[in-house]
Amino acid sequence: MKLYNYFRSSASFRVRIALALKGLDYEYLPVHLVRGDQKQPAYAELSPDRLVPLLEEDDGSRLSQSMAIIEYLDETRPEPPLLPADALGRARVRALAQSVACEIHPLNNLRVLKYLVREMKVSEDDKNSWYRHWVRTGLESFERQLTQLGAWRQAVGLAPSVYCWGDTPGLADCCLVPQIFNGKRFEVNLDGLPLTLAVFDACMRLPAFQQAQPSSCPDNEP
Repeated sequence: MKLYNYFRSSASFRVRIALALKGLDYEYLPVHLVRGDQKQPAYAELSPDRLVPLLEEDDGSRLSQSMAIIEYLDETRPEPPLLPADALGRARVRALAQSVACEIHPLNNLRVLKYLVREMKVSEDDKNSWYRHWVRTGLESFERQLTQLGAWRQAVGLAPSVYCWGDTPGLADCCLVPQIFNGKRFEVNLDGLPLTLAVFDACMRLPAFQQAQPSSCPDNEP
């Protein structure tokens, strides 16, 4: 497999975590978003949306969009699973994952931040305030969801979760960890999020998350 990605891209980071959790080898192909590599003809021919990540299978099949890629990997390489066995559990994990991937990330990805500055003439300070506001708001929602899910697990006699759901990391953890990394880089206030940060800390004790983090990537440069 080949993975076209950028070390700071949280969507790419999600897929790197999933690949590492499943112990899958792949060729790391950097696409430098800040320099605009994604807009060059060679890459644009591969990825119509000109985004990362892009996964290419050995047979030449290509997949874009991190959530689709991760679920594809889970369906084609099912061990260890990244989603629970039961429908209700899968829906709850997907809801947590989408709280990051669909609610927080789209408002704060590189394209949006560049547009705010270049087209809307927003100052650097105001851009950072925008980023911090939406990340903080989203993580507060994530914390409330973890609180509610914890209460439900207790009520039905399930053990407390070590990760977002249960005692093994999964799809939601693949999404949360990159968002916390980016939040720390932009100095988002993370106080008052004990459950969320406990999950982050538990994940970062695992080799798969350590191997996938930006500082471990071969294109780790500004």
